[in-house]
Amino acid sequence: MRPLTDEETKTMFEKLSKYIGENIKLLVDRPDGSYCFRLHNDRVYYMSEKILKLATHISRDKLVSVGTCFGKFTKTIKFRLHITALDFLAPYAKFKVWLKPGSEQSFLYGNHVLKSGLGRITENTMQYQGVVVYSLTDVPLGFGVAAKCTQECRQMDPMSIVVFHQADVGEFIRNEDTLT
Repeated sequence: MRPLTDEETKTMFEKLSKYIGENIKLLVDRPDGSYCFRLHNDRVYYMSEKILKLATHISRDKLVSVGTCFGKFTKTIKFRLHITALDFLAPYAKFKVWLKPGSEQSFLYGNHVLKSGLGRITENTMQYQGVVVYSLTDVPLGFGVAAKCTQECRQMDPMSIVVFHQADVGEFIRNEDTLT
């Protein structure tokens, strides 16, 4: 386990800023202690510095994971967020989308969000902006990318895609053998 390089940190923070904006600093400087990001086997983990100190006593080849997996770097050095980061993205999300109860299940099966399933959307959401997807009861379901801006969503056809699916909590069940 090692700290992220400057290039890796920049790539990861650019991806996170699409969802939580400048609230990234709230992830690192928390009132309950100091937290950090570490890289292990191309995956980025988020943990308290207390846990980091305890993990240094375990050899790298024996260590499977420590902390919360935020995502992984692909072979082309692009960062891909994992659903395990949702608990940390949801409270700080700048742009949100709420789904009608009928379309929640469709989203949880990995489908995009259609205009007919859109309950609400945050004002001034830009096209290709990262959004956190909620149920109407404010339960975070996953995250994605806005296909259209808020103004365009109002005049769209009901069968048009509003949010491109990226990750949802249904992945825990569908991909439980590959999530680490």
